[in-house]
Order: sequence, then structure tokens, then C-alpha cells
Amino acid sequence: MSELPETVRLDKWLWATRFFKSRSLATDAVSGGKVQVDGSRAKPSRQISVGQRVDIRKGPFEYNVTVQQVIQRRVSAKLAIAAYEESEESIEKRRVLELKLKDDRMVSQGERLAGRPSKRDRRQIHKFKTQD
Repeated sequence: MSELPETVRLDKWLWATRFFKSRSLATDAVSGGKVQVDGSRAKPSRQISVGQRVDIRKGPFEYNVTVQQVIQRRVSAKLAIAAYEESEESIEKRRVLELKLKDDRMVSQGERLAGRPSKRDRRQIHKFKTQD
């Protein structure tokens, strides 16, 4: 039986825990400064171990997680969730941001739909303009 490794590359762990769809996307995110380990910028080859804090910015969302298990291979989503623990504060911030983005989307769709008159609206406008 093989032993679990004590450390693993950061980009490999991010891919294995399903934060990114491919390892190259994880590498690009780490190189681009979107991932920090224990509050400092890291390189993709940085070795991480259990207990370290990893901050991940993915689009508008931020994840603050603590490494609970070091894994090298991509596993199912249920097993991947067991490899880290996300802080309650991080979960709450994401929920609030999701609701805000959803509300913004609803408002922008309403404005877009109201912006251009329909055929019926054009008839009413024409009828109003031609009245004397």
C-alpha cells in the first residue's frame, strides 16, 4: 500500500481538488498572482502541506481554505471537498456576492428588455404623435 505524500506541488493540489479544470489553468492562476499560500504570493512548484492556508481568487469569487489532506491525483468531487476546509467567512462572502450578482443580472436584463419598443409600443407612439 502506498503512503500519502507529506507535500505536493501547489498547482497539482489545486487541480486535484477541482478548483481548476486543468493543471495548466491552475499553473496560470498561481503565476498570475491569483493564489496565495499563507498570505504570500507563491509559484506553481511551491510545495504545500497539511495545515497551510491557501487563498484563491477565481473570477469575482474568493476562497479561503486550509489544506486538510495532500492529494496528487484528481479525485471525485466528494473526496476533493474532504481535502480542504473552507472558512465560514469565505463561504458567507461568496453567498452574498452570488446574490448581488444575481440581482444585478436581473436588473440589467429588465433594462435591456425595456430599452427597445415593441411593435405594439411603436403603434401607440405613432398614434400619439399623429393626434391633433
